[in-house]
Amino acid sequence: MMLPDPAIVTCPACAAANRVPRAKLGAGGTCGRCHASLFAGEPITLSAASFDAHAMRADIPLLVDFWAAWCGPCRQMAPAFAAAARELEPLVRLGKLDTEAEPAVANRFDIRSIPTMILFAKGREVARKSGALPASAIVTWVRDARKA
Repeated sequence: MMLPDPAIVTCPACAAANRVPRAKLGAGGTCGRCHASLFAGEPITLSAASFDAHAMRADIPLLVDFWAAWCGPCRQMAPAFAAAARELEPLVRLGKLDTEAEPAVANRFDIRSIPTMILFAKGREVARKSGALPASAIVTWVRDARKA
């Protein structure tokens, strides 16, 4: 998955589209509209309102952790998912979607067990994996899926 140049990066704060030269992705950058940091090295919280802006319109692939607060394995994987974000950004955006708060999005992607991670590229599902994983396994899985 080669990113276009410039790449469209969705702001995690206001969901505005920002054009960022591929060579400058690692420099971070700020949103042209709200001036928030485009990359914080941590997963963003996704909602039904922000999901499409990140999954469908951005050029940066999006890894979504579909989870729920009552799910023990989801809570167990949360620190590993956050560690994976620090390693994978800015080439992959990581986001968390609470399936209890956003059941329509979970249903849209036929989420039947949690935690489930789906890697999206320009709105297309690239890979899916269910079950809690350590950070190193998440990073390896994403990198392998991006090569395919």
